Amino acid sequence: MKKIVIVGGGAGGLELVSRLSKSLGKKGLAKVTLIDRNATHVWKPLLHEVAAGVIDKNSDGVDYAIHAARLNYNFQLGNMSHLDQVNKTIALDPIYDDEGAILLPKRIIDYDYLVLAIGSVSNDFGTPGVSDYSYFLDSLKQAERFHKALLNQLFILNQSSDESQTLKVAIVGGGATGTELAAQLHHVANLAKSYGMPRMSSKRIHVSIIEAGERILPALPERIANSARGALRKLGIQVLESTRVSKAEKHGFVTSTDEVIEADLLVWAAGVKAPDFIQNLGLFETNRAQQVLVNQYLQSTVDETIYVLGDCCGFLQENEKWVPPRAQSAHQMATIVGTNLINTFKSKPLKTFKYTDYGSLVHLSKYSTVGSLMGSLSNSSMFIEGRLARLVYVSLYNMHQFAVHGWFKGFLVLLSRRVSNLVGTRFKLH
Repeated sequence: MKKIVIVGGGAGGLELVSRLSKSLGKKGLAKVTLIDRNATHVWKPLLHEVAAGVIDKNSDGVDYAIHAARLNYNFQLGNMSHLDQVNKTIALDPIYDDEGAILLPKRIIDYDYLVLAIGSVSNDFGTPGVSDYSYFLDSLKQAERFHKALLNQLFILNQSSDESQTLKVAIVGGGATGTELAAQLHHVANLAKSYGMPRMSSKRIHVSIIEAGERILPALPERIANSARGALRKLGIQVLESTRVSKAEKHGFVTSTDEVIEADLLVWAAGVKAPDFIQNLGLFETNRAQQVLVNQYLQSTVDETIYVLGDCCGFLQENEKWVPPRAQSAHQMATIVGTNLINTFKSKPLKTFKYTDYGSLVHLSKYSTVGSLMGSLSNSSMFIEGRLARLVYVSLYNMHQFAVHGWFKGFLVLLSRRVSNLVGTRFKLH
């Protein structure tokens, strides 16, 4: 039986393994294995909400082992550390417990077809001090780390009777992650008052967004950026555009003009790249963002049995632009990779990949949602905001749940989340 191994259970990887386990695994045509370094999947566009504490991975995440048991594929917890292209094997690092004892030894897993869906990591562009003093939001572990630090700061601030004392948060990067996190922090500062912190409110948190470009949300239409900027400033969030950071220090960021932007919590959300591991393998052709270059079928340019999708995939479009690292890109790539693997087993021709931009949405907590719709809905970008934009934003998450769980199970998951939101706590305190 042929073996398909998918490394990375993000948006694209989990959707792909769900489809392949149903179409190939259950029919006995292939053994499908998913590998991820985490035990739980959380949709990456929601990581800023994990960081802020408004969602919980236990209720909003997907447990890989349980999902694998239900859909009949194999899940392996581990970190890929080596790829042997000749012998078609990958190596997984040993797993240790908190005291350093080995739980699982190094493992060698063989494959006939390999799919790399390992996502991306924050790109600090070599800026001094960033890795030492900043928090990143490129993984569930990082988001949870920031949340713990945020809670500690809120508890300390609540103990102070000095109303002039504030929590300062500086976020470098005015993209979707930075702007959405800023709005969520304003929201949770108010929520904290109802969860054992009576002295807390949004008046005691000062959030700054630092963007090196001319405007925030540079990848989106200017009208969206203007609307988002207005909403953020209305909340009292400081938006600093055309401001380049030269280094990070323990108590703030230093700009290229030597201005110090003081902060108790420093967040870096200024860019992404494929993990250094890809580059260090020395096997693939890569671009400046260390993404693996692929052909029109999303196969790596050096090996047709290795597919690549998501943030780590470098696909150059006809307009000479790279497909952006977005959830919608991963979804579209997973669809094509799934189709091509299934067609391979059925001896059918492969399909070429073409990226379609359906627009972008920015959800600023409960305060505002703005975005644009593109593609078949409009001949050009159509600006939307308010309840309609919020509805479209929620529908994107719903589509991901249906792709992962199927229609019936997906509906139950969404219903459960809705009930949990109504009767459960709105702010995670641990």
